[in-house]
Amino acid sequence: MNMIRTLLCASLIFLTCESGYAQATKMTSVNLFNPVPKDMLRDMETDRPDITESPFTVDAGHIQYEADLLKFKREKDELSNQQTLLINQANLKLGITNSADLQIIIQAFGTQRDLDLVTGNKTNTHGLGNLILRLKQNISGNGGGNFSIAILPYIKFPTSQLEPDQRYEGGIILPMQLKLPNDWKLGFQIEGDRLQDKYDHSLHTELLQSLTLSHEIIKGLEGIGETFYTYDFKQHHWSSYLNGSLQLSLANNLLLDAGLNYGIQADAEKTYFIGTSFRF
Repeated sequence: MNMIRTLLCASLIFLTCESGYAQATKMTSVNLFNPVPKDMLRDMETDRPDITESPFTVDAGHIQYEADLLKFKREKDELSNQQTLLINQANLKLGITNSADLQIIIQAFGTQRDLDLVTGNKTNTHGLGNLILRLKQNISGNGGGNFSIAILPYIKFPTSQLEPDQRYEGGIILPMQLKLPNDWKLGFQIEGDRLQDKYDHSLHTELLQSLTLSHEIIKGLEGIGETFYTYDFKQHHWSSYLNGSLQLSLANNLLLDAGLNYGIQADAEKTYFIGTSFRF
């Protein structure tokens, strides 16, 4: 009798290990052409609505669409007052492996009004925006754990019809997330960018650091509070921001959001947006 029990236990352990091994093998072999089965998808994570990017990637073989349906930006300094309206600024994300995804960001349409405060001249432009390519590689925590980190390099192609006299820009982003007790999430990010100067064709280096805290307010509705700053090494200029947003889950693979990024300094950009994300 004891031998039968031993054999049954051994068989159960073997079957459990075999199932776990098969599942692990299946997940490590997934890629763009061998997608993750729908019943094994991770919880949907997005790079929006806050500035802090998510360290998590899209599951291999799946597509995720994230977009600002409407985005209004206002920036005023001693030389100009600029207002921009963007429609469907989209980020199309494709899971390449189970730890990497490719992202294509396109500004579908936009209008920009620029008032020169020195001369009083007004300029109105409209058309397509810039094209940005990004590649996110998760380093740790994509499949579980309390801490996650990724590396996200990007390059911007100067395709904008709103600001035609532009140069290539690029940078590298390190997004991180720490899971706290009671389902609180703390996100932080370090980013280095090579950007074009606002009023000429030169480039400057800029640092961005952010901190975000999020928690579910009620079932299906997440509240996000964030602060970040940028530092222009050429102009030795700081810009600080306080941001707030809400993200509503309508289904497992469909989210809506709205919020603002509010520059504290008078010349810092103010942004208001409504957006969506879905996965298929």
